[in-house]
Amino acid sequence: MSTLAHTMMTAARPVDSGLSGPGELDRYSYAEGPVCDRAAGASWEGGDSEMGRVGRRTAGNRGRGLHGQLVQQLGQMIVSGDLGADRPLVPEEIGQRFEVSRTVVRESLRVLEAKGLVSARPNVGTRVRPVSDWNLLDPDIIEWRAYGPQREDQRRELFELRWTIEPLAARLAAGHGREEAQQRLADMVQIMGRALAQNDTLTFSRADAEFHALLLQLGGNRMLEHLAGIVSSALAVSGGAITGCDRPTEASVGHHARIVEAVGSGDAAGAEAAMRQLLTAHPDVERVVPAPREH
Repeated sequence: MSTLAHTMMTAARPVDSGLSGPGELDRYSYAEGPVCDRAAGASWEGGDSEMGRVGRRTAGNRGRGLHGQLVQQLGQMIVSGDLGADRPLVPEEIGQRFEVSRTVVRESLRVLEAKGLVSARPNVGTRVRPVSDWNLLDPDIIEWRAYGPQREDQRRELFELRWTIEPLAARLAAGHGREEAQQRLADMVQIMGRALAQNDTLTFSRADAEFHALLLQLGGNRMLEHLAGIVSSALAVSGGAITGCDRPTEASVGHHARIVEAVGSGDAAGAEAAMRQLLTAHPDVERVVPAPREH
């Protein structure tokens, strides 16, 4: 598997903060926070608290490091609706609940602010922002939505995004295809075929993700190319949308092979049609493409 495939499959994973040493792990007292902020903030204590519930849901993420774990937990809470819009987030209370340093809390909130999930303003503090402000193309937010209460909406929206841009990407790739990149597309199809024969769904999905990323990069459209990593990350967490069908099949491999053939021969219309055939095999397609009328 190429470096690109590995990169795309790990793009949605938060980076370990690298914090180490007793100075970075010092706990700080709840009493250090201003009284007015504590009164207005969320309550993180108690076995049934919102933070406690999410803490249990994300217990398997301990390998992410303190910074990554806190971003993950707070992000999931916001995306799932456990922390609604305009909810205040008091750093002192978060730090006490998770027993992490000011540095970890501050940097985690900055990451969430960059994703559009929270805003920090003087005299107002840090508050949760409404969905309309979120960067919904951020790989982490895609992941959190995909595994949260909005899973079905996320699956449908990801498929609609694919249906909108990938047929065009295939058409453009046929007109601008480079021999080296075309060979890499063919290589991914071969890997998918071998993985199918070995019932190796993980390798299949990784090769599929790289295939679609390469296709978006081939057309010479920088805006589409910019979406390559985002779409790959989306495919990596979207269940059946990874392969164009519920599970890897010979038909899916065949559709990918026809796309490669059309791109290699410069058949723009054929490449677009082959991509639409691949996407039409997806069970969610009836939500996007009207069913044909019966005569």
